[in-house]
Amino acid sequence: MNVPTGDAGPSWTVDGTRPRRLPDLSDAGAYVVDDRGRIVEVTARAEQLLGRPTEELLGRDAHDLLHRGKYGEPLPRSQCVMRQTLITRGTAQGEREWFARGDGLLMQVSWMVTPCRLDGGVTGALVIFHETSSSAPAPHETTGAAASMSQLDRLALLAETTTTLTASLDVEETLRQLVRLVLPLLADWAVIDLLTEEGGVSRAAVVHHENGLLTYRDDLEGPMPPVPQESPMPLSRALRGVTATLVGPETYQGPPDSGIAVAQQELFRATGMHSACIAPIRGVRNVVGALTLGRSGQPAAFTTADLLLVEDIARRAGLALDNARLYERQRRVAETMQRHLLPLLPTVPGLEMSASYRPAPHASQVGGDWYDSFVLPGGATALVIGDVVGHDLDAAAGMAQVCNMLRAYAGASQDPPSVIVDRLDQAVARMAETTMATAVLARLERRDDGGWRMHWTNAGHPPPLLVERDGRTRFLEEGHGLLLGTGIPTVRGDAAVDLPPRSTLVLYTDGLIESPTRSLDEGMSRLSRYAASLAHRPVGTLGDVLIDHVRPADNDDDVALLTVRIPAPP
Repeated sequence: MNVPTGDAGPSWTVDGTRPRRLPDLSDAGAYVVDDRGRIVEVTARAEQLLGRPTEELLGRDAHDLLHRGKYGEPLPRSQCVMRQTLITRGTAQGEREWFARGDGLLMQVSWMVTPCRLDGGVTGALVIFHETSSSAPAPHETTGAAASMSQLDRLALLAETTTTLTASLDVEETLRQLVRLVLPLLADWAVIDLLTEEGGVSRAAVVHHENGLLTYRDDLEGPMPPVPQESPMPLSRALRGVTATLVGPETYQGPPDSGIAVAQQELFRATGMHSACIAPIRGVRNVVGALTLGRSGQPAAFTTADLLLVEDIARRAGLALDNARLYERQRRVAETMQRHLLPLLPTVPGLEMSASYRPAPHASQVGGDWYDSFVLPGGATALVIGDVVGHDLDAAAGMAQVCNMLRAYAGASQDPPSVIVDRLDQAVARMAETTMATAVLARLERRDDGGWRMHWTNAGHPPPLLVERDGRTRFLEEGHGLLLGTGIPTVRGDAAVDLPPRSTLVLYTDGLIESPTRSLDEGMSRLSRYAASLAHRPVGTLGDVLIDHVRPADNDDDVALLTVRIPAPP
């Protein structure tokens, strides 16, 4: 069987000549996965059985999205027979496996997997399944699930915990994955309390698993009283990094010794938990918080063996949360440093100016993008946009030096922009640290007739965009030359343009238009299209809107943007 995956949608052929979509079977659903396990085709019957629309299925990893253990827990890949068949490219069938439906319920299925060929000679697999039962296991079936786990199952769960939690550097995503790992396998309540950087306590998540669904109890979340240093109560001890404890409602029935004890009384009363484990979440050096797993619908109480397992899970969660918090802290520091390095814009009579800066979405380092504007000695206004190569402290330091040198050279004479940039290029080549950069330097001045004219030179930078009031756009590609810092002698030129009244100049860095999956022309076309549609928008918000709509989702670069609106004639 061939299964092409073209732009017109997946199809299949029997004789290689007559393409058609994957057909429905009478009672069974079917889907096709590629060699990485991603769903590339699905039948209408499969959509009905899984309770998920096609757009929710296509492109998703079938194992992560659908495959579950018999208690609804995420199934380790090492234990997934269907995935093993995909890897070995064999044919297999089985029964009594569980799929997760879109409504949160579990569906028991019988299945068959067989290899098939996709476009480009890639080997994928056709999965055919039919329903044998459709409901989550009843509460009594999950009773004592953790206690009945084999040592191999526990090790697999811990391995899955480590792999899953360390895959993200986002605290909120890490918490969501932690909840998904422990509910409903070990409990039907999960409570996560985190210590804040200010020394307080925040109840970050209270989640209940019931009837196959996870419900976040926002009414039980929020700030908590401070941690009492002498309290012997379990949560207080856990938040101080002391040992894990088995608890029940009776633990908090006496007179409360602190505000946290009062909050715990309210928690047990609201959740109906009859048994719980509370374990400290420890980071590398400090306590991060505490994990509470509780049972209300599952009748069995937690055991010492359960407590040891929960403690081990909490330890792994602590390392993941510690890394995520460190990343976020470094990111905040980097953003603060970058913003302090960027200048304030001058007030120029008649001109409206605004600047925007957006850090890299998935990086914790300082970038080298910058913008600048200042009034020159003769009364003209200088506009600058630039980008120092690199994404580290060296790039930030280089950016600060290049920015300051350019200001000094531009303010020392009334030479054309090309002469000033050539002087800057020679200085950059003499810097102690090897630095390369791109930049546009423009001189904006009023003509005798009241209009505005711009002279500029471009050192290897994306061309400025001119947006007229009626929505017409063009990129100012003249005056383009070699980037700074190469050490190669070059002759730079100047360009000039008269700026129409109420037109808008957009100077930007490459992070606004570059994408690893699209051409530069596509990015520039997208910028031009959106900028034209925003020709009448106030300059103060234009930059942020352009970044929100134009910046490619897969771009991992920072963005600097400078916009200037030319006034109407007097």
